[in-house]
Amino acid sequence: MNATAAAREWSAEESLEIAAPPDAVHAALADVRRMREWSPEVFWVWRRGDRFVGFNRRGPWVWFTDCRIVIDDPGREFAFDVGTFGLPVARWGYRLTPTQRGTRVTEYWIDRRRHGWRRSVAELLGLVFTGTPAARRAAQNRIGMRQTLQRLSATCRTDD
Repeated sequence: MNATAAAREWSAEESLEIAAPPDAVHAALADVRRMREWSPEVFWVWRRGDRFVGFNRRGPWVWFTDCRIVIDDPGREFAFDVGTFGLPVARWGYRLTPTQRGTRVTEYWIDRRRHGWRRSVAELLGLVFTGTPAARRAAQNRIGMRQTLQRLSATCRTDD
């Protein structure tokens, strides 16, 4: 195993306490069309049932993802699996923990590009569409998570 493969991070997470109850935070997250308000990459979402397509942009790169909601537990967790061209890419989710002042929201990402030829193709597509090499993906996602959580927090405070 080379040093780059050993250093690769397969997951990332960031947390922020939000001054809103868990059910209110969950309701905001479950309306995936609102993700464009918070995410620094999402600019449009088209939803149909438990599936949706996310349209994303960072700098000159534009891409879309096929998503399926896999956890929808009001007040506790919301998560969706992301793929592109039929290939698994990642799981994105939000764990909600009640606090005295509101909700601790933990956004998490788990890379699902791990095995065989599908990994190679998904890695190449990830680089071509997002411009981010696999070794930098977790760090890049943490930056986006912090922005997303801060914007979500501001929205939940004003939605009260």
